[in-house]
Amino acid sequence: MTLALMKGQVKANQIRGPKAADKWKVFRDLSEARAILGLQDRTLAVLNALLSFYPGTELSERQSLVVFPSNAQLSLRAHGIAGTTLRRHLATLVEAGIVHRRDSPNGKRYARRGRAGDIEQAFGFNLAPLLSRADEFARLALEVAEERRLLRQARETLTICRRDVRKLISAALQEGADGDWLAIEARYADLTARLPRVPSLVDVEGVLPAMEALREEIVNALEKQMKLRETAANDIQNGRHIQNSHPESIPESEPQTKPPGKDISVRNVANLVQAPKAFPLGMVLKACPQVSNYAPDGRVTQWRDLMSAAAVIRSALGVSPSAYQEACEVMGPESAATAMSCILERAGQINNAGGYLRDLTRKAATGRFSPGPMLMALMRAHTGERRST
Repeated sequence: MTLALMKGQVKANQIRGPKAADKWKVFRDLSEARAILGLQDRTLAVLNALLSFYPGTELSERQSLVVFPSNAQLSLRAHGIAGTTLRRHLATLVEAGIVHRRDSPNGKRYARRGRAGDIEQAFGFNLAPLLSRADEFARLALEVAEERRLLRQARETLTICRRDVRKLISAALQEGADGDWLAIEARYADLTARLPRVPSLVDVEGVLPAMEALREEIVNALEKQMKLRETAANDIQNGRHIQNSHPESIPESEPQTKPPGKDISVRNVANLVQAPKAFPLGMVLKACPQVSNYAPDGRVTQWRDLMSAAAVIRSALGVSPSAYQEACEVMGPESAATAMSCILERAGQINNAGGYLRDLTRKAATGRFSPGPMLMALMRAHTGERRST
């Protein structure tokens, strides 16, 4: 006995006015609010067994609220729970103020009946707290349900935002958009790492604003680059109209000359504007650490070193000079060297490195390939290996 238990018993015995409650509704409310009340599933199973010994479904002060089953009967209805475990969970119910003990002189549970067979006095577990606190339990259940709804809504919003950020970063890398996408990827990974395996509402609300701000930042950056590309394309289109408006400036009878190896046609200028730029060298080295083994002096400090290493890798993997030359012409020497470095990292999964490079070159010629996704996939793979180690 403690002062807190005595106070709870006094409060339970002071039920004002006629009051009744459905015992199974009270039980459902308790089950909903079990985390707030500190109740485990096994404790609720014991309470369910106690309620099953109360006759009828309505708890009412007009009849005795004391149930008096033996431990053997309780264990049987609580799915065969062990005796020591049963006593521990009964004590938890008493300490939480869910039920009260009403002990007999000899400590046993029983009921004394009158001549008419009615129960005059019973000793066991008093269910009066369930009736007196029924409104409190209902309110707690509503609070838990509302918090669950808010959590579900916040998690859905965060999931959509994370998916948008992931797709935008991949699209930016695929299109070769300007920007430090490696740093943005690191920020995204940092925000994601803040979430535990089972996040609470506080956890989600702590990450969601930052994730939404990151998405807005990426969208704004990509919109600016789209406008710049549209402006460049319009300038090229205007240049074509100006060139075509003076056809007599280049007589058809005279051959048109240009510097060897230089194609200054409008089509090639448009392709040059839309061609993806090389990714940061540091990003390539982080995704493809093996490339340094093939570089001069075993180090890659500039793009020239990477391209020299790519030439050695080409020979080591059996890629023909023509396949690599075509890749350099279509992708650019930096992107071709980057692709060669990625193929080296995945050499164990690629049967024909030369055929694979030619396939990438064909896709790059139609704008369907950029080394960006390959680099990000390799970086994520290396990060996963380090975490496992």
